Amino acid sequence: QVQLVESGGGSVQAGGSLRLSCAASGYTYSSYCMGWFRQAPGKEREGVAAIDSDGETKYADSVKGRFTISKDNAKNTLYLEMNSLNPEDTASYYCAADLTYRYGGSLSSIHYDYWGQGTQVTVSA
Repeated sequence: QVQLVESGGGSVQAGGSLRLSCAASGYTYSSYCMGWFRQAPGKEREGVAAIDSDGETKYADSVKGRFTISKDNAKNTLYLEMNSLNPEDTASYYCAADLTYRYGGSLSSIHYDYWGQGTQVTVSA
């Protein structure tokens, strides 16, 4: 059974940093694409960053240059390093697994097969 468990969320002031982690189990982690999504109250879920099995990445324009997605295949763990956070980054953050290879991964939620439970990130001004 595929399981994705996020951690690392919290509250920070604008300009601060956080690193989210997503521990994966139940499938061949290194073979598939992974992504980070976020959803703020009253807004649709949006793709933030994605990474394919070869390490190619893709980012939403709103986070380019501030967020970095990475993975450690040996630890079956996905990361999202978030720097220069601003209040607009406040949301629940979810990791997801896409069992179909797509170059650079996908920022579209419809492509993902499994989801974590989410971790809250709150950025105060």
